[in-house]
Amino acid sequence: MPKRKDLKSILLIGSGPIIIGQACEFDYAGSQSLRSLREEGIETILINSNPATIMTDPSMADHVYLLPLTTTSLRQILEEHPQIDAVLPTMGGQTALNLCIEAQEKGIWEDHNVDMIGVDIDAINITEDREKFRKLMGEIGVGMAPQATATSFLKGKEIAQEFGFPLCIRSSFTLGGAGAAIVHNEEDYDELLTVGLEVSPIHEVMIDKALLGWKEYELELLRDKNDNVVIICTIENMDPMGIHTGDSITVAPAMTLSDRTFQKMRDMAIHMMRSIGEFEGGCNVQFAVSPDEKEEIIAIEINPRVSRSSALASKATGYPIAKIATKLALGYTLDELNNQITGNTSALFEPTLDYVIVKIPRWNFDKFEGSDRTLGLQMKAVGEVMGIGRSFQEALHKATQSLEIKRNGLGADGKGYTDYNQVIEKLTNASWDRVFALYDAVAMGISLDRIFEITKIDMWYLKQFEELFLLEKEIGKYDVGTLSRKLLLEAKQKGFADRQIAHMLGCLESEVYNLREEMKINRVYKLVDTCAAEFKADTPYYYSTFEADIETADGERYVQNESVVSDKKKVIVLGSGPNRIGQGIEFDYCCVHGVYAAQECGYETIMINCNPETVSTDFDTADKLYFEPVFWEHIYDIIRHEKPEGVIVQLGGQTALKLAEKLERYGIKILGTSYKALDLAEDRGLFSEMLLKNNIPFPEFATATTPAEALQVAEKLDFPILVRPSYVLGGQGMKIVINKDELEEHVVDILKKIPNNVLLLDHYLDGAIEAEADAICDGENVYIIGIMEHIEPCGVHSGDSNALLPPFNLGDLVMQQIKDHTKKIALALDTVGLINIQFAIKDEKVYIIEANPRASRTVPFIAKAYKEPYVNYATKVMLGHNKVTDFDFNPQLDGYAIKQPVFSFNKFPNVDKRLGPEMKSTGESILFIDSLKDDAFYDLYARRRMYLSK
Repeated sequence: MPKRKDLKSILLIGSGPIIIGQACEFDYAGSQSLRSLREEGIETILINSNPATIMTDPSMADHVYLLPLTTTSLRQILEEHPQIDAVLPTMGGQTALNLCIEAQEKGIWEDHNVDMIGVDIDAINITEDREKFRKLMGEIGVGMAPQATATSFLKGKEIAQEFGFPLCIRSSFTLGGAGAAIVHNEEDYDELLTVGLEVSPIHEVMIDKALLGWKEYELELLRDKNDNVVIICTIENMDPMGIHTGDSITVAPAMTLSDRTFQKMRDMAIHMMRSIGEFEGGCNVQFAVSPDEKEEIIAIEINPRVSRSSALASKATGYPIAKIATKLALGYTLDELNNQITGNTSALFEPTLDYVIVKIPRWNFDKFEGSDRTLGLQMKAVGEVMGIGRSFQEALHKATQSLEIKRNGLGADGKGYTDYNQVIEKLTNASWDRVFALYDAVAMGISLDRIFEITKIDMWYLKQFEELFLLEKEIGKYDVGTLSRKLLLEAKQKGFADRQIAHMLGCLESEVYNLREEMKINRVYKLVDTCAAEFKADTPYYYSTFEADIETADGERYVQNESVVSDKKKVIVLGSGPNRIGQGIEFDYCCVHGVYAAQECGYETIMINCNPETVSTDFDTADKLYFEPVFWEHIYDIIRHEKPEGVIVQLGGQTALKLAEKLERYGIKILGTSYKALDLAEDRGLFSEMLLKNNIPFPEFATATTPAEALQVAEKLDFPILVRPSYVLGGQGMKIVINKDELEEHVVDILKKIPNNVLLLDHYLDGAIEAEADAICDGENVYIIGIMEHIEPCGVHSGDSNALLPPFNLGDLVMQQIKDHTKKIALALDTVGLINIQFAIKDEKVYIIEANPRASRTVPFIAKAYKEPYVNYATKVMLGHNKVTDFDFNPQLDGYAIKQPVFSFNKFPNVDKRLGPEMKSTGESILFIDSLKDDAFYDLYARRRMYLSK
């Protein structure tokens, strides 16, 4: 075995809090890597400051340090663990790499005799320093766009004069396209050049001639110490050059590339990877290809680490890139490692896809009022979804159904754009809903040539959109009684949802479902197996599709279903879908722990989710993974196929919770808190009645469904008034208003965005302290797992507040009220599982703001702070396997833990950064302090009132 014998203890650097440009794909990579190291019997030490991740779970590494990602923290760890032999920095995104370089420059690795594995510093420097990279590519004969480097404003101006516009500015040593921009004219150039130079840690930018309209591709590679290289996946961007790959719709395998050019691109990628240095592990290479017969290839950049795209490539192919990259860093070679999906082919065997995947990013511009919504070189997406189908059209539809933006897929839902100028504008300036605008343009009769001229999206894709629209038009000629089986099957094979077909036929969704049943047009499930079914695969990783019947010799007709149902008792956990502000990685953490707990209780676990970045969609987290939209039709078909004991909805955030009503209506058992109790907590009227009955105070409130009603209500309630819609997450649409004009304007705005919503109007308790509690309840017993006090005043969304655990200045009387209210509410709501309650404290009196009988954003934070597996306990309670009294609770925390929100405002420079009732943070970190005399606490407390936005 060529594995290095000298590596007994390894330090892994995580990626810290989630920000736009660096999300939970690195939690997935880090978790896989830690498991891979443990399989080899290596001691693992982890540093990461993010409490919401699986990666920082005590069970993931031998020693977990929830510390700030600084060289001071690294020194502390290396002094405590002199046995550390090596550091692996490639699993923690740009944050880990930058920290690693800083430690190298300060001589920390040398001082402690620590080796760097998986990458070498020269490779990072060459790829991140754009001038060095340009020179190297010239030496090895790889073409690049005409470009030059500027380290001063004056030099940048000279380059622009020489090249002419449009130009592309890229900052060195940055992540997520920070500081990058396409500049079309001189007026904007000075400002964007200044930003680019400021953002780069070495104040350097590369300025190149913008290759607008060229096609963009990414290749994911792995390389071992013997220089064996495998190409795991080729990803094609549907959007041409000019949009950051994290904001692009991407497709695998590549759809519009000739074989000749593909082979040339492979050779170039391997040549580039070999030229940048000696390292073993993952690598991501990006190319531009001219959109003509010549198909000229130009290199854009290379990243010698696992990336956002490698998480996508892992889920797209089933090949665990981070796991294998870790083994390569230890000295293994690809031919010695097994492909873990088939179990019997080599890791040197390149994956083959017999399906198509489509990734669509998920944006949250509604949280950043006044932000520039145009997509460009600087990434703005907060998450992503992936659809798997037998064709591009099916995968595209599944991805659009996964986005959770109140669309049922492309077209056929009455929500398309019908204004010609608006559609042209959306095509010209790529925006978050461009994929829908493309369909609307076709529906409007705009020619494909014209759409191509504006967007430069390859004609092959545009024809796919046109085919979908023509099919919609054809089906629209029939009704539910006259539609043929052939047309219905074709619509399902192209990914149209039953809801969309019902819209085309002018009938109910259930009628289409019944027609499918009658005609025996049923979903079948196929394996993601890395080898296009050439070898037997052991992995239970499935996607759905529709197939034409196969007829046997004796006339029997059937369709082939690769998902075999066992006779074990099963439980389905509904995932939380794409990351977004208000619903992030903490819910994935809860889902994964829910799966583990159900396995411990003897259940076969089934996970349904569509987020390619997360641990929940790893092929070996649950016993069975269905990589499907968390969308009613898909879920219902899986439930009918698998026949579980029940479904867990309270771990997957609002995504899963929203489906509780449908599950209840269809007689499917919800495990844990019942739908009735979940709904009671959301229905402000019923919830307040319950509080009154239990003698629990709450701010004076009323409900309204129109602006006129809201103004009437304002007569009774004193201003300031907190306005909020029902059934939303992350404080969507919440605002504090101080007069009638503001109230009317805001109510009109909310009802435009969320029609038919019941609005809650609370008297806002100005100057109140906010606190929250999380608890586990089994219907009879309640255990409070943590009470947190917010540093910011009541009115700043709890997700944006710095929260201290335990509270730092609430007296005994207040604490007793919090405990009493929590227990009373948990029991009154018949909670079985987790509950989160938020309080406002004024004049020593504790008022209830809201209660959520589900997993909350703070549960992982409390679990990490107290070193207790609370989600595991709560899931066992939901399943009826345990009572709260069965657990031996033993929280351990010296001093205080602070949950610190992290914002990505640098992506939206013109946005109002003040905080208010609507959540804006993209992630969080945890900070431990020994006492309230700590400078970090003092700084936070001194600034607490600065940001409250009304």
